[in-house]
Formats: sequence, structure tokens, C-alpha cells
Amino acid sequence: MGKPPSLFPADDEDDETVAPDREEAEEYAAPVDERSFFAEQPAKPRPLQKSSAAAPEEAHYIGHRDRLRTRFRESGEAALADYELLELLLFRLIPRRDTKPIAKALIGRFGTLAGVLGAPPALLQEVKGIGETVALDLKLIATTAQRMLKSELKERHVLSSWSSVIDYCHAAMAYETTEQFRILFLDKRNALIADEVQGRGTIDHTPVYPREVVKRALELSATAIILVHNHPSGDPTPSRADIDMTRTIIDTAKPLGITVHDHIIIGRQGHASFRGLRLI
Repeated sequence: MGKPPSLFPADDEDDETVAPDREEAEEYAAPVDERSFFAEQPAKPRPLQKSSAAAPEEAHYIGHRDRLRTRFRESGEAALADYELLELLLFRLIPRRDTKPIAKALIGRFGTLAGVLGAPPALLQEVKGIGETVALDLKLIATTAQRMLKSELKERHVLSSWSSVIDYCHAAMAYETTEQFRILFLDKRNALIADEVQGRGTIDHTPVYPREVVKRALELSATAIILVHNHPSGDPTPSRADIDMTRTIIDTAKPLGITVHDHIIIGRQGHASFRGLRLI
């Protein structure tokens, strides 16, 4: 009888038959998802491929900004609407973002470009897309414009530059949300000595003390003053209290040689002059 086959092949036979099969299995095994071994370390997401459609959109976006700049450069501010001028400002403040919807939302909320620049930072931030930094930048622009108007007043005789006085007071006060009482102190040539806010009040009232007004004028050696306050309601029509307070200041200042040239009330809808209305 021949030798029966062994139930346990020799080691060399195992090397010749099993090992190649294992190598082949390993070679063609499906790739293993490493996240199953390192669940606490999510695999890095593959970078998204940029869509070919994004290029034309980006080119259009850049082109829109270039067109606005070109119109402003060649035709000046008259060629642009309020929201477009604001959009030009926002290009620098909010880079890499479409600022047209934000500019339109600001104008829609505050009515005009002046209304936007005069709005408090807290209200500006209620508009989507406007954060604290951008709100402060817009207020910086508004403050710079006010300083420019004020510097023009200092170089002129105030009474001969009345439109400049109105422009400055309107820029400084028209969009305040509470009443503000301001005094322009003038020398004997009617040149501006100082511009000071004497009091701030509520939405419809500011306490004014005539003796304090006259005392401050004497301290500055002012020979004339112009009283200015705002009506946050937007309507500059003088109230009975405004008229009585003005007459009290005039009566207190006159014996001391201080002239009250005018009392101007500033509102978003315009201004009222007591002298123009023949109230003084």
C-alpha cells in the first residue's frame, strides 16, 4: 500500500500554497477607512474644487466695483445715488463681499446718506452686515465731515457765512436721538471763539440755565452768541418753551453787553431761525 496522505502538510508545502494566497488577498483587499480606527480624529476633508461657474461671477463682482469707481472719477458725486456713494465707502470697510445690499438696507433704514452717517453706532449694527468696527468707521467719516465744516467756520466771519453755519449745525445735530443744546461763542468781529455743547437731555427736552450760558460767555470774552438746539422729532418748529427760554437768555445777556444773534432749531426736515421768524 502506498503511503497515506498526511493530515498535516509539511512546512515547505505550506509556504508554497498558503503564503501566495495571503499575499494575493492583501494585494487586492478593499481600502480601509482609517476613521474606524481613529474616531476621535476626523479625516481631513478634501479641498473643494472651485466650480467653473464661479469665475464669471467673480469677474462680474469685480467689474461692478470698477464701474462705480469709474463713474465717480469721471462724473463726480452727481452721477451716483446715495446708496452707490455709500457702497463705494463700504468697499474699503467690508472687503471681499457684495456691499450693494448692505448699502441699500442702510438707506432703507435711515432714509438718506446723511441719516446713515448721523445714526448712532448701536442702531447701525442692527442692519445685517454691519458690525461694531464698520459702525465706528462710518461714525469716523461723519466726524471728519463735521470737523471740516467747523474748520471753515473758524476761518470766516460767522454772520457773513450763514449757510456754512447751518450746514455745520445740521451735520452735527440733525440726527441726534436726544435733544442737544449748543452755543457758538463769537468775538467782536463775529469770528468763532468756541463751539460747545452746554447740555444734553431727553428725546423732547434739554434743561437750559440762562445764567450759566451768560457766565460761560463772559469766561470766553465772547461779545455775541448763537444758540442752537435740535428737535429729534425732525420738525424744527419752535415750541412755546423754546421761545420763553430764548427771551430769558436775551434779557440776562443784554445788560452785560452780550448779543444773542439768533436761536436756530435743527431738524431732519430743515431748520428754523428765530430771527428769520421775527421771534427775536
